[in-house]
Amino acid sequence: MPRSPEGPDTAVRAAIRGRRSVRRFKSADPSWAIRHVLEAGRWAPSGLNNQPWRFLVVKDPLRKRSLARLTSCGTVIRSAPVLIAVCLDHRSSYHREKDLMAIGACIQNMLLEADALDLGTCWLGEILNQRQRVEQTLGIGRPLEFLALIALGTPLKKPGWPRRKPLEKLMLASRNKS
Repeated sequence: MPRSPEGPDTAVRAAIRGRRSVRRFKSADPSWAIRHVLEAGRWAPSGLNNQPWRFLVVKDPLRKRSLARLTSCGTVIRSAPVLIAVCLDHRSSYHREKDLMAIGACIQNMLLEADALDLGTCWLGEILNQRQRVEQTLGIGRPLEFLALIALGTPLKKPGWPRRKPLEKLMLASRNKS
């Protein structure tokens, strides 16, 4: 079978290109899916298989309101029925940069799994500007370090296609002239 110029159409490609950040959710409770989403994160690659991620599921409305006040993305937090806080466990850490990359892969797995379950997610990063206050609100501290908040729920509507820069604009030219 001939391949398209962009390569074969695959389920993985469709999942990667089809996933969108959702910022408004229906009130339906997605609790049935939380374990599936966390399991997908658990299977992410990590250096030395150290699996440095830890998860805290937040459904409590008071805690959600407190978190919403700590970020410009408060409307997303208030709209989502479930939040997942993702933390680095320093007891499992062996190399910070590698562990951060592993946690990024973990989060991407969770976002893709949620999308496959017809749920929406939004990976919230701006809230890191208030890391200490978030950790206080969540009741966590060393050896855990808060790294990301994921909003999870049934999308009110799925956003359209975002624009992407052409690959050529993202490529760096080699400095070595062989």
